[in-house]
Amino acid sequence: MAKSVLRVDLSPLSHRASGKVREIYEAGDELILVSTDRVSAFDVIMNQGVPGRGVVLTKLSEFWFGKLDFPHHLITTDLDKMPSPVTDHRDDLQGRTMFVRALDIVPVECIVRGYLAGSGWKEYQKSGTVCGVSLPPGLTESDRLPEPIFTPTTKAEEGHDEPLTYEEMEAIVGKERAQELRDVSMQLYAAGAEHARARGIILADTKFEFGLEGGKDGQLVLADEALTPDSSRYWDAETYAPGRSQDSFDKQILRNWLETQVWDKTPPPPTIPQEILDKIAARYRDIMARLMD
Repeated sequence: MAKSVLRVDLSPLSHRASGKVREIYEAGDELILVSTDRVSAFDVIMNQGVPGRGVVLTKLSEFWFGKLDFPHHLITTDLDKMPSPVTDHRDDLQGRTMFVRALDIVPVECIVRGYLAGSGWKEYQKSGTVCGVSLPPGLTESDRLPEPIFTPTTKAEEGHDEPLTYEEMEAIVGKERAQELRDVSMQLYAAGAEHARARGIILADTKFEFGLEGGKDGQLVLADEALTPDSSRYWDAETYAPGRSQDSFDKQILRNWLETQVWDKTPPPPTIPQEILDKIAARYRDIMARLMD
């Protein structure tokens, strides 16, 4: 059984930040992003990891960066082309590490929704809108939208991201950049959805993050990860049926199990049975295999 990688130490490289999944180190003018096997639910990081999860996230991001026709921040995933502290930890870092360009990150997250699910479905039931975007009446849960919609959010350092209207996004990044972010996000979603559809997978929605190379007026570059099961909602087209929730290729198995536990959703989390961790790992491997086929 593969072990879970929960922490890494690349001293003497400078440690920039820790996320729920990633560790970020500085290497001159570039960055090293390590996707661990950490997994969170309800904003709490579990004490156990999902074996190989970080490898799936990295390999899928690398696949999409290479497939999408848009500039991206990835330089290489080859450990031998990275600074020596990385190669010193080859066993832990193999397959889960990206050497990327450092960018000025755009302070909004760009979400494109093609189907009515999750928080969007909850809002629609109350107001007939999703993130303030009006939708036709009579839609049911998981329905395909007449057209994909762009629903940006804030990029919160802590806590939850908050929805933004398009006008609010314009105020943050400027009119021209806002239009570029919207147009590029819609194009990338369309390309991802078409590729997935040909492989029997529905891309219900996804989130993109972008950076700027060369300052605030510089070139827009795709950053972070791309079209992974952590940033996207993937469904099996064969079992898809509107009018109900769908099984996603992500960590929903964990959320479902946690809902059966006596837990107040604050640390410390309960101990997860190995069977649940193995099921999540298999789900991640499955979507990677199908998308990269």
